[in-house]
Amino acid sequence: MTELKPGSTIGILGGGQLGRMLSVAASRLGYRCHVYEPGASPAADVAHAVTNAPYEDEAALRAFAESVDVITYEFENVPTAALDLLESIRPIRPNRRALAVSQDRLTEKDFLSKIGLTTAPYRNVETEADLPAALAELGAPAILKTRRMGYDGKGQIRFKDAESRDWTGAPSVLEGFVEFSAEISVIVARGTDGQVAAFDPGLNVHREGILRTTTVPCGLPQAMLTDAVLIAAKIVNALDYVGVMGVELFVTREGLVVNEIAPRVHNSGHWTQAGCVVDQFEQHIRAVAGLPLGDGQRYADVEMENLIGEDVDRIPELLKRPRTQIHLYGKGDARPGRKMGHVNRVL
Repeated sequence: MTELKPGSTIGILGGGQLGRMLSVAASRLGYRCHVYEPGASPAADVAHAVTNAPYEDEAALRAFAESVDVITYEFENVPTAALDLLESIRPIRPNRRALAVSQDRLTEKDFLSKIGLTTAPYRNVETEADLPAALAELGAPAILKTRRMGYDGKGQIRFKDAESRDWTGAPSVLEGFVEFSAEISVIVARGTDGQVAAFDPGLNVHREGILRTTTVPCGLPQAMLTDAVLIAAKIVNALDYVGVMGVELFVTREGLVVNEIAPRVHNSGHWTQAGCVVDQFEQHIRAVAGLPLGDGQRYADVEMENLIGEDVDRIPELLKRPRTQIHLYGKGDARPGRKMGHVNRVL
């Protein structure tokens, strides 16, 4: 691919905070961004152009595609019919295979297993009637996850015993219990030329299914960190991927277990804004624009904290803290569980 020249326009599907930060990064490299978003758009404050229309609006999709030079996305649940139309006009990066794998938890786990990576034991639970047999095979505790659309703990039911009979209401995957001591994530990038670059793995802490903090360095042995990066590289190479991906891994006694992948910039990579010369957002723009990747080298230790709901009331106090970088997303109501911003503290 010929690299995009400054002044070119990058189309972004989704106008949330990730689209917002991608737009800012693109502007530093001389690109414009056109965001396509059916709902409210935090990215609208900083993007060059915004199309506010549903994904079923073929005329709006066509006009959007014809106005940009390449298309990327900030979330993976874009309807297939919309992608078919868009891809007939402009290239989409990362590619459709990456989306197909990540949109469905069963497809994702099958893919990871096929390329030789370890996942939690799992069973397909197509209907509620399949649940008893799956629980009998995997035992409890276990967690039932909808195959599609779940995030931040949504669409998940935890079973403490095999007698549980709750149902998600949609085709799901039952995951067996994994005894892990920590969760880490690797933010990895792959360019159009096949170059791969990874940021240092970060240690993640969740509460109520939502990421609260990511800390780098994560305190694990170097051999395990190397394994984590090699796993992430294996995934992006197997998908012929272009762009940034987040790979979440469980740390167990037997080694690393892949939890899930996200084919986009990732919440656990926000620390790179304060710890690296080239952060994950610029890295993604570089990749989809056909530019050389940054090396991802870290020059500072960082803790990233998500500001959830009323956490934004702490902003006056946070502004007084030294070595603290604040990112607010421009959202209105601070509802419980809603990500309003994040803070990067240089340690």
